[in-house]
Amino acid sequence: MNFVMKAALGGGPPDVGKMLGGEEKEEDPDAAKKEEERQEALRQQEEERKAKYAKMEAERERMRQGIRDKYGLKKREEAEAEAAAAVEEPAAGSLTRPKKAVPAGCGDEEEEESIMDTVMKYLPGPLQDMLKK
Repeated sequence: MNFVMKAALGGGPPDVGKMLGGEEKEEDPDAAKKEEERQEALRQQEEERKAKYAKMEAERERMRQGIRDKYGLKKREEAEAEAAAAVEEPAAGSLTRPKKAVPAGCGDEEEEESIMDTVMKYLPGPLQDMLKK
């Protein structure tokens, strides 16, 4: 409590009077100009930071490309695009090709005709004539 009394009488630090609701701080007439300069400096620092980051990233990409060239690797995007294309167009005879809707021998007309021709070869003449009708 002594501290508050001392501040009220003017014997304390200058900020204590303001804390107790005393005099208000006078606004600096150049405050707007200083704030504008500060904002401009922040924008400039941000641009410099972005330029530095872009330069570093370009250097990293050159290094990556050198490694790709040296070892014959493809870019990740190119490899992903090729993999996607391979999935979309499976190769004929591939193990991953989609299965036929109808299993072999169950309704395939060409195959049924070839089976009938094979059976007809082994039947005696009179049976062949009977089956052809």
